Amino acid sequence: MKRLNNKICLVTGAARGIGAAIAAAFKDEGAKVILTDKNLRTLHATASDLSMEFHELDVENEEHWERLSQLYPQIDVLVNNAGITGFEDSHASQDPENSTLEDWKRVHRVNLDGTFLGCRYAIRAMRKKGQGSIINISSRSGLVGIPQAAAYASSKAAIRNHTKTVALYCAEQGLNIRCNSIHPAAILTPMWEPMLGDGPDRETRMETIVADTPARRFGQPKEVAALAVLLASDEAAYITGTEMTIDGGLLAGSIASPARD
Repeated sequence: MKRLNNKICLVTGAARGIGAAIAAAFKDEGAKVILTDKNLRTLHATASDLSMEFHELDVENEEHWERLSQLYPQIDVLVNNAGITGFEDSHASQDPENSTLEDWKRVHRVNLDGTFLGCRYAIRAMRKKGQGSIINISSRSGLVGIPQAAAYASSKAAIRNHTKTVALYCAEQGLNIRCNSIHPAAILTPMWEPMLGDGPDRETRMETIVADTPARRFGQPKEVAALAVLLASDEAAYITGTEMTIDGGLLAGSIASPARD
């Protein structure tokens, strides 16, 4: 039997990257997957490729979540994946001295408020069965400081803490609703493309970015998806309130310098 057979799973930020990879992996494991994103054009293409239901969802919009709760009053798994870095539409400074308050708030509205609204929806949608799995996509940046991305790091750290709060609340309520966070480091998604480019120096740029990573490479979205499958499955029945890093060994300690041929 497939690991997510007949589970109803909703994924936010599913139009591309990690979200799309998680949706595909869930489908392969027998789940019924609902894709959501605010980018309808890309979402429609991904949903068509994967043959899945899809709905527009701006995660910071409470009314959008209310609409989803009417359409899907009961689910088994929610993946809060949607998020922004703050650099998508602007090259303005994101450091703690020069960032604007509005830029700070914008990142938190999407990343943190969106996760809060998702968790609230999921608890209510899982309460009838008394069980389920909430997976919050945080970041390696939620575990360490990031000088040039203060709001992003802060929001991802808050997601880590809120994950633990949700896990404890559900246990306190006598619900077998698990909540865990995944903390990816450099995963090769479309977010990196503007920085990497497609010129002759692309490989050099990639090597520079992951030079401090012991594994010496970017992670792949499917590798994050594999971890999400585990957390969504009944195999993880005793895992809740914890964070799981997927970073090629970056946070293991001192930088490793493995021998090269």
